[in-house]
Amino acid sequence: MNKKQRQNLARLLAPRHIAFIGGADADYAAGQCAASFNGPVWGVNPKRTHLGGQICYPMVKDLPEAPDAVFLATPRDSAMQVLKDLNEMGAGGVACFTAGFGERGEAGKQAEKALVEAAGEVALVGPNCYGVISYVNDAILWPFAVGAGKFDIGQCEKGIALIMQSGMIAANLAINQRSAPLAYVISAGNQAMLAIEDYIDILADDPKVSAIGIYMEGIVSIERFAASATKALQANKPIVVLKAGHSAIGAQLTISHTGSLSGADEAHQALFDQLGVVRVDAPEILLETLKFMAISGTPGGNRIAAFSCSGGDALMVADYCERKNLALPQHSKSATAELTALLPDIATVSNPLDYTTPLWGNTEVMPKVFSAALKDGFDAAIFIQDYFSHNDAPEHIKVDNSSYIADAKSYIGAVNEAGIPAAICSDLSENIDQGSREMMVRLGVTPLQGIDRGLEAIFNACVYSVNRSRILKNKHKKSLRVIQTTGSSAGLDQGKVRLLNARLLNARLLNARLLNEWDSKQQLKAFGLSVPEGALIAVDALAGGPDIAEKIAGKTGYPVAVKLVSEQLTHKSDVGAVALNLQTKHDVEQGLAKINAAIKSSNIDCEIQGYLIESMVENVIHELLVGVKQDPQFGLVMVIASGGVWVELIKDAQTLLLPTNENTVKHVLSNLKCYPLLRGYRGRPECDIDALVKTILGLAEFAEANADSLIEMDINPLMVLPDGAVVADALLRVTA
Repeated sequence: MNKKQRQNLARLLAPRHIAFIGGADADYAAGQCAASFNGPVWGVNPKRTHLGGQICYPMVKDLPEAPDAVFLATPRDSAMQVLKDLNEMGAGGVACFTAGFGERGEAGKQAEKALVEAAGEVALVGPNCYGVISYVNDAILWPFAVGAGKFDIGQCEKGIALIMQSGMIAANLAINQRSAPLAYVISAGNQAMLAIEDYIDILADDPKVSAIGIYMEGIVSIERFAASATKALQANKPIVVLKAGHSAIGAQLTISHTGSLSGADEAHQALFDQLGVVRVDAPEILLETLKFMAISGTPGGNRIAAFSCSGGDALMVADYCERKNLALPQHSKSATAELTALLPDIATVSNPLDYTTPLWGNTEVMPKVFSAALKDGFDAAIFIQDYFSHNDAPEHIKVDNSSYIADAKSYIGAVNEAGIPAAICSDLSENIDQGSREMMVRLGVTPLQGIDRGLEAIFNACVYSVNRSRILKNKHKKSLRVIQTTGSSAGLDQGKVRLLNARLLNARLLNARLLNEWDSKQQLKAFGLSVPEGALIAVDALAGGPDIAEKIAGKTGYPVAVKLVSEQLTHKSDVGAVALNLQTKHDVEQGLAKINAAIKSSNIDCEIQGYLIESMVENVIHELLVGVKQDPQFGLVMVIASGGVWVELIKDAQTLLLPTNENTVKHVLSNLKCYPLLRGYRGRPECDIDALVKTILGLAEFAEANADSLIEMDINPLMVLPDGAVVADALLRVTA
């Protein structure tokens, strides 16, 4: 997106006038838009006098002036000329509903390329998209009904911007019944010109946008996405992503655990973690999270105050918070004394607080209860309460929500006085009627729908806040590195760059070779990384007996390990090619004999390059795996996991993108299940985290320094010691 296209995209999102071009789809869209939009709405169709009830012109050139926004729904063959005419007359942006382009194979891709060329400086959304909705100024460029989902953003200072790769998901979210304050809905379609990252870039500057929600299946440009997401993070505009697609990029890298532990999905997650992007796994959670962020904001921490008049609700909240590490601090002595005096005898002062049914609707006592409970200071609050809908009640039943509304207003007054983000959440998603929801929004509290989705929304907001603080405090951020083909990829078609990078990586794989353990360790040792003391014995040196091995073991110091060395043998322990913890000369002799017997009986075809004798690593706190691999889209990808047998047993792994830094590595380590072991679990020795981080950064720097030749690195295990870490086994795959 160049400067002029960006300016035209801004015109599309805030148009003064809109043109609808096409037949039946354009006719419906024009009528829907004209019903709400205050500016001129024009039609273009040579066979009609009116479109959507609005005046219709035969050709684009006949329009009164260049439109700021256009909805294009003509047949594919005529779309090219229409876009060319719009570009020549200086139109702003076009939402191209027309399909039959890149989604239709090679011929469609060529047509799509021609479409982009015809658009020129026009900001082209799509093609093959549903359109663009700007609730900020009621500009509805959309071929289906959206009125049922419209929520008056005027009830909030800012609203949610949705960017959707799926038109149908965009349409479904646009008609939500959740009072989500939508500012914009953008159906991205094929992203022929403008991609998700371009929309983020402009929305991050929009004062009417408070949060950005995305449904994506992939990212066009990692570098541009990172830049725009960082811009949004700095502007404190949270990005929440529903990412679909779980394909493995490690399919070709089967020689080690690195490929299997870190696929495309893990790499995307690492990217999101690095950028402070919140990821969710369901549309409801996407919308509820965005709604809470847009209306209530983001908490400064994870200290939650919870309220209910049901013991069951209180227990469910407590269970969820425990699972998600949301803190429920108990009330201080002074707050407890005040609450005890206010609550009925049957109530127990706790957090979550079940204030019991005798106080329902009590407008004298309940404001004091909520205020007393919040006086100790919390980061956020949630009140569990359901409402009966008047529309669903039988005629002979008189629905009375007055007590519920009274308690809600008492709660809202207290949380607003406390100045913390807060929500009222129903057990079931359908149990807050529209009138009650809109009352809550007007008073600055979020109506969350469904106790599980509601608590997840608050948790996500807490995660965003904590991660944003962590990321912005990091003064040593490094930009993302992507494999380059020939020089910089700037200005090139990102799809082609990714394809060229994939082909380059495939070619390198075809001409790659494995380095044996000895050669791998020698390269790492030369780079300053710690490896066990040892020596390589040639096969013919053992022809006269094991004496030379015993001499080396004696110099190294017992206990020792003996390993067969071969480039073809990647998992030595699986075939008995390793003997560990050998204490004497006799043990070394027996170890060599067992290794040779195991290789002979296994019928493995491998070239034996020698035997490695090295000292055993002692005082080990835990074993880690650290791996790095090349990816055509993400560049160098690192995985850190529990090593040894734990790799396959518990799959305790985290992924990050290189380059990285000290703070990021520390954060990733803290997310491992084995982290308590590293910190001295139940009185066991703890490791020097700083020394461990230094070793991992050394491995990352080795990978970066050798990026032109390194395809994959697998360190398993990395032995974590009280005062450092040692590479106990290593495997490098490099370009031949």
